Parts: sequence; structure tokens; C-alpha cells
Amino acid sequence: MNKTLKTVRVVLAGLMLVGVTLLLLDTTGVLRHYLGWIPKIQLLPSVLALNVVMVVAILLVTLLLGRFYCAVVCPMGVFQDIFTWARKVVFPKHKFRYAKPANWLRYTVLALFVLAMLVGLNGIALLIAPYSAYARMVTGLHASGTLQWVAIATLVCIGLLSFTMGRLWCNTICPVGSLLSLVSRYSILGIRIDRSKCVGCRQCEHACKSMCINIDDKTVDHSRCVNCFTCLGKCKVGAISWTTRRGAGKGSDDVDGSRRKFVATSLAVGTAMAVEAQEQKFDGGLAVLENKSVPVRRTALKPFGARSEKNFSTRCTGCQLCVSQCPEHVLRPSTKLASLMQPEMSYIDGYCRMSCTRCSEVCPSGAIRPITKEEKTAISIGVAVVLKDNCLSATGKDQCGACARHCPAAAISMVNGVPSVNESRCLGCGACEYYCPARPMTAIYVEGREVHTEV
Repeated sequence: MNKTLKTVRVVLAGLMLVGVTLLLLDTTGVLRHYLGWIPKIQLLPSVLALNVVMVVAILLVTLLLGRFYCAVVCPMGVFQDIFTWARKVVFPKHKFRYAKPANWLRYTVLALFVLAMLVGLNGIALLIAPYSAYARMVTGLHASGTLQWVAIATLVCIGLLSFTMGRLWCNTICPVGSLLSLVSRYSILGIRIDRSKCVGCRQCEHACKSMCINIDDKTVDHSRCVNCFTCLGKCKVGAISWTTRRGAGKGSDDVDGSRRKFVATSLAVGTAMAVEAQEQKFDGGLAVLENKSVPVRRTALKPFGARSEKNFSTRCTGCQLCVSQCPEHVLRPSTKLASLMQPEMSYIDGYCRMSCTRCSEVCPSGAIRPITKEEKTAISIGVAVVLKDNCLSATGKDQCGACARHCPAAAISMVNGVPSVNESRCLGCGACEYYCPARPMTAIYVEGREVHTEV
């Protein structure tokens, strides 16, 4: 039975990790129809999407089974197990040992995470969110620029920490792990040591990657136990099992843990995610490709379905799933501090085609709401702005008109050789900006709308 539990856990965790990784690497958009549900069962995206059913389900499963989410569902948690396994292969004699819980550290990090989300520093806070961190790592390793450096830093930091200290990151840094630890303290099922059978061999303690088994007291810290079930196969006398915790002695998992603390912290996190962050305005910066530059945008362009810049920045986890799925490579991760790694639109390599709604279909957090192709044609995310001094037609250098010819909404017309924009029809798709031949600065660019409108 003990071996079966571990085998089932490993198989499920492996399938989950492979599934989310393939989804993140898929550029065809085919896998989203089969694996698109995986990001939507992650805790933080569910909270930001106000998916009450999923959040309650995760909390109830944790209350019943313990931190099953961290052992199977969370890709970053499963990813750490790879490095833990590698440590066992490289250093077979190097054993884990019980360590006292650093409650002050993990709950301080959780409080700072909530505070950062409240004041609108989502880009910084979400650097330690588990699903987002893993997704950025997968998509960023084969990218370039800031995203690649963030991916490398994530891989090195979490990889080294996992290789040397097992699941320490889960139990000290990860905000999701810290929140679930408050629930798992009172889980119905959990690892339990039979004091009458235990001979003190410490095999279970040495195998525990969460370093939460204390053989001296014969207790298990259930707030840190991630239900990997590795310990179950190590006991030769059957003294350790996964069973109901009723009647278990007061152990280290009860230290500094009260129901009032659990309720207060849970309410704080829930409130923080529901409260809208402060509205921000961002400069678009200069997007340069070879000899083409784009004028500075006062308001960053956010995807169709985002509703507004404020809604997007509040809910986006920066997981890069929409970036990896964008067939036109329009979505780019922001490098600005306040919106770090949250996608913005750039029309250097293409424009947002009206026939594509892929980003709205894969977003797990509600930052981009699902829209149909018909609904997309009635949404305006920005408005085109003409720079006459750069226009080839307006300056008499050439009879161009490329912006008017390529506008899918027929919002641009040529009046006396000068582009004229009908703002009530402009969608902000960027076709005019992309096709404009003016160099080095385009003669027409799209200025983002703070609140998206209907046309």
C-alpha cells in the first residue's frame, strides 16, 4: 500500500508536469484544447480569476488530504523533486535531517507578497508565485532579453536550493505553499508515526525532503509535509503510515499554530487578491528592430479581452502562457519594474489579427477574458496616431497609403495625401503601425486605451 501511494503520486505529478510544459512550449495552439485546463486549476490564477469553486475545492482537498496540491498539481513543486532525486543520485550518502520550521520567514514573505499585490507591484510579487515562475522559466529559456535572464535566474536559484535543501523553497518562500500550510495543519489525513513500533532508525527522517519528520519526538510537521510519500517505503517495521490524524499527539505542526491565525491570514490573502491594485500608467519605451523605431506610448497596449490596463495589471500572473501562444509574436513581457514580466503588445514583428483569440482562450487568471472573433471586432484597445512629419505621403516623398490599405476596420482614409483616423472605428490592432514603411520612426502608431471601449 505504501509503495502504491508513492507510485500513484509520482505518476500523477509526472503527467501534470509534462502536460503543463508541453502546453507552454506549444506554438501551434493545438494542445490548448486538451491541456488548457491545467493552468486554470492552479491556486493563484484561480484566486485572481475569482474562480471561487476552484479555490474552495483546493482548500477542501488540502483540509482532507494535506498538501496534495504541492505534491501533484503545482509544476514548480514537482520540478523541485527532479533536483532532489538528482541529489540522491550524486550524493547517495548525504541524508536529509529534521529542521525547525522557519515560520517567521515564510509568513513574513507571505505578508510582503500580499502587500506588494495591494500596492500594484504585481510584477515583482509574482516573481515568487510558483506556477508563474515555472511558466516563465520554461518559456524564457529559449527566448532572449530580460525574460531569458529571469528564466535562468529562476532555474539556478530554485535548482540549487532544491538540490541542497529539498522542499525548503516550498516551505519558506512560496506564498501558495505558505497559505496551504495554514490549512494543512488541520488536515484529516496525514503521515503518522506509531510510537509503539518506531525503533528510531531515522530512515524516514533522512528521506524527508521537507525535513519535517522529527524522530526524537516522533512527530511530523504537517504544515510542511507535501505528501510525497517517500518516507513510507523507508520504514522496515511499519511504524509510519498515511492515515487519519485523530488521536495523534501534539507535535511540531502545532507549534505557533492557532485557528485564529489560520482564519486571519486566509482572509488577508483572499482580500488582497480581490482588491483592485492602484491604477498605473506605463510608458511603452522604444521597441527597436534593426532600423525601425516605435514612438513612446503614454499608455501600454493590453490584449483584446483585458478590459482595461488596470484590470489586466491586477490579475495577470506574468506566466507567459499567452506570450508563448501568440502566433504573431505581438505579446512581449514588460521590462518595467511595476509590470515586470506582464505582457504588453508590440507591433514590430506583426499585428493582432482579428481572426485570432488564442490568448483569451488560454489565460488562467481572468486577466484576459474569453472572447469570440466576433466580439473582438467590436473592441478597441487603442487608437492610431498620425505623425505627419514622418509620413511619406504627407511630406511628398512617395504616394504610400499602406496604413489605409491594410486597416481591417477601414478606420483610416487618405485625405489630400495625409492619413486620417476615424477614432470611433479604430480597434488598435496595429496593422497600420506594422505595415508603415517610414524609417527610422513610423509615421503612424497605436496609443493604448486605459479602458477598452466598444466600437
